[in-house]
Parts: sequence; C-alpha cells; structure tokens
Amino acid sequence: MKKEFNFVIIFQSNKYILGETRVAKTIKELFDLSGKVAIVTGGSRGIGKEMAEGLAEAGASLMLCARREEWLSETLEEFRGKGFRVEGKVADVSKAEDVQAVVNETINVFGKVDVLVNNAGISWGAMPEEMSLAQWQKVLDVNLTGCFLFAQIVGREMLKNNSGSIINIASIAGLKSSANGPFYAGYAASKAGLIGLTRELAASWGRKGIRVNAIAPGFFHSRLADKVIDIYERSIQENNVIPRIGEEGELKGAAVFLASDASSYITGQTIVVDGGMTV
Repeated sequence: MKKEFNFVIIFQSNKYILGETRVAKTIKELFDLSGKVAIVTGGSRGIGKEMAEGLAEAGASLMLCARREEWLSETLEEFRGKGFRVEGKVADVSKAEDVQAVVNETINVFGKVDVLVNNAGISWGAMPEEMSLAQWQKVLDVNLTGCFLFAQIVGREMLKNNSGSIINIASIAGLKSSANGPFYAGYAASKAGLIGLTRELAASWGRKGIRVNAIAPGFFHSRLADKVIDIYERSIQENNVIPRIGEEGELKGAAVFLASDASSYITGQTIVVDGGMTV
C-alpha cells in the first residue's frame, strides 16, 4: 500500500521558510554593530588599528590589545576623542595567561565578546637555509599559536551564547610566493597555517553559532610591511591589476562585513584584498 506525503512550502516575500521565520533586515541593519563587543589584537597600529576603527564606526565597543603600552595608550586616547567606547590591555598573544587576562577583562568590562579580530603578527626575513630555529619559532608562536589561543579562549565565551564571529588576518603570503622574494619562510608558513585553521574552526563551531573567516591582505603600508613595500612598489605598480599599494581605509569594509550580520551565511572563507595580485 502506497503512503502519500504532503509537503508544504510557504512563500513569503519571495523566500521559502523552513523552521523558524527570519525577518529580512535593511542594509543598514545588516552592517550595524551597535551593542556588539569586539576584541582586536595588534589593534594599536597599522591595519589592526584601521579595522578596529571601522568596527567602532559601525557601533561596536572595543577591547584593544598590543605589546607596547606607549602605542596602546596613544590609540586609546585618539579613539576616545572620537567618541568610541574602547578599553585596552597590554598582552603577548603567544602567552596563554595574557590571552586569558584580555578575555577576562573584556567580560568584566563589557559582559561578553561578539567579535574577535586575530590581527597581531610579526615577521622575520631570511633565506630558509640561514633562518635560525628561534626566529622561525617566534614567528609561528605569535602568528599561528597566538591566533589559536585567542580563538580557543574567546570561543569558549562565544559558545555560551551560541553566537560570534572570528576574523583571522592572514596574508597573500599564505597563498603565493615569488622567486624574487620577499623570503620569509616562517611568515608564509604561519599565514598558510592560519588559513587552514580558519577552515577547521569554522567546521568545528559552525553548528554552534560561531562563524570563522579570514582576510588575506596584499601590500598595505604598515610598520611591518613598509621595508618590503619600498623594494617591490614599482613591480606592484607595473604588474598588479589595480596598479598601486592598498590605501588606508580599504580593509575597514571587509572587517565590518565579516563581523556583521551582512555575512551571516559565510564561514570558513578567506577574502583576499590585494588589488588583484593573486588573480
């Protein structure tokens, strides 16, 4: 005897609804970070500061961490002068106790963590046959282990609320290399590893409400990149699809997008912001 099954699909505003009904948001609502709390590592200078500023402009409260008090204090004063709600803490991201202290302070001050931007990073240039183990290890400890520690400890807090967005700042160095350099095996390995870690964390936590994505910048002016940029800027101008170095403010949009509900159906991805260098 055949059994008959009836399937009902309800259409509303050209969308099918399965399970709970989601109310469509306006574009302003999608990008609004009001009421959200974000930790930004390496947030006192360079692209970390830029992305932190973008999150604050979208409404987020900030906890910045950096290795040096003088840089952190200067940025905190500047941001407070702009009306941002921001706190800061000196920390070494490669030390679990420092990471835990930053997260504890964030919970004490703001009550939660909604967004983590894993931006802190260092580099060391040397030919691989000349690079010491200590140099290699230091770069991996900060760029990869530090990101894991922050994701792990912040992830524990996000899991309590079944919600959160983690943004790992990788690099095109994790996607491509050049026979003309720069030669920085530890940095390239750490950024390639961070892209893999991004996918794994996304797969591990996606069904628990946490999204994990990465941004892979090309060349942007910063204390870390300027020495390399001075050498390769002419080549970038000649060969890049967009023939210039990335400009200030051009990473804000990607950071706010991945932190906000505008990217609510995106996880495990790496957004490349490089002017077409990796096309």
